[in-house]
Parts: sequence; C-alpha cells; structure tokens
Amino acid sequence: MTAQRPLADKIALVTGATRGIGAATAVELARAGAHVVAVGRSEGGLQDIDDNIRAVGGTATLVPLDLKDSEGIDRLGGALYERYGRLDVFVANAGVLGPLSPLGHVFPKDWDEIVAVNLTANWRCVRSFDPLLRLSPEARAVVVTSGAAHKARAYWGPYAITKAGLEAMARTWAAESASGNLKVNLFNPGPIRTRMRAKAFPGENPETLPTPEAAALAILPLCLPACTDTGRLYDFPQGRMMDFQMPA
Repeated sequence: MTAQRPLADKIALVTGATRGIGAATAVELARAGAHVVAVGRSEGGLQDIDDNIRAVGGTATLVPLDLKDSEGIDRLGGALYERYGRLDVFVANAGVLGPLSPLGHVFPKDWDEIVAVNLTANWRCVRSFDPLLRLSPEARAVVVTSGAAHKARAYWGPYAITKAGLEAMARTWAAESASGNLKVNLFNPGPIRTRMRAKAFPGENPETLPTPEAAALAILPLCLPACTDTGRLYDFPQGRMMDFQMPA
C-alpha cells in the first residue's frame, strides 16, 4: 500500500458499475489500486468500464448480473470467497428510479421491481458479502442513498420509500458491526449528471450539475482504510459527514 495507491491488493465490489456514479467509482477505486469486481446488467457497459479501468492501470473482474437474481448474488459471494477469501470494499450503488406517480396509481409490477432492486437486492448483497467483509482487516461499505429518503415529495413515493428503507438497513448493519473491522456509511450524491437524473428532470440543464466523476472522488475516502467513521451519512451537496437522523 502506498499514498498513491492506498487500496493496493484490496478487492472492491461495485454494483451498478456500468454507468454514472457506479462506473466513475469503479475507475477511482482501480486508480487507488484496488482490483475491482464490477457488477452490472449490460455486458457492453461492463466492457466499456473494463477499458476505462485498464486505462488508469487497474484490473477488473466483470460480473454480468441482474440484482433481482437473488441466487446469482449468493453464487457471487461464494465465488468471491473461493477466489479471494475476503472482500475489502463494497459500494452498493445500483438502484432504479421507478414510477413517478401517485401512490394509488402505481402498478403492482412496478412497485415489486423497485422494491426488488433498491431494497431486497441490497439486503441480499449484505447477506452474501457481510461474511466476506468481516474476513478483511479493514473492510469498508458505502451505501448510495438519496435526499428523497428524507422528503415526503408528491409522486416520488416508491423511490423515496425504498431509499428510506435502504438507509434503515444501513443503520442496522452499521450498528451490528460497530465493534468490528467493518465500517458502514451512507453517501447522498444529490443532483448529479446521470441518466436517472435526466429521466426525473428532463427539462434540467445537465451542464449545471456535478459529474459522476466528482461524486466518485467524494466516495473514495469512505472506502479507504483511513476512514474510521461508521454509521454516518456523507452529504455530497454539503460536503460533510452528518448523522443518520436527518431533518425532514
């Protein structure tokens, strides 16, 4: 491990790694020296991120996986144990926006999908990866959330509800690992120049928003052995760590 490559010899897994914040974070972790396990649905997107990781001198293992495949997540955990014997960094980034609609108008299949991706899949990742993280001497987990979790904004119910549940999950996980080697924190990116943001706010000028690369640079310190915070939320728009209990 060096100052330039503080994650040398570390294994870092990123979900939703094919674009946006996930892709940018995968590159930053690789630049810091980690071998990146990039998880995403698009094989083409995974190949692109592999090229970007190689361009910064890094290495990656590409895992084409739909996180609604719970058994696939379990198999991935087993494969990581067999190959590496541990996991050092986990960035839970994958998520979907879901329908922007009055709660009573949301179709059950759309509700089931957003709960499956934003909430259940993350729990399955915790279930599968927690034992691996506890085998690392300096494990770090970062769960990507949203300011929507703290707002009762009309028509954003499914997304806000699942993100609020995700934060409760992260708080619980952090409390359960408080005395050990695993540090668990939340990251709220705020408005970022991503495809999801453009879908939610089609009239917004994306050039006015921070890039995914800027958010990734803020996520990286939470992944380093030097990070001793746990059970906290890093609010990127405000540029500081905060307690989980956010004002409404």
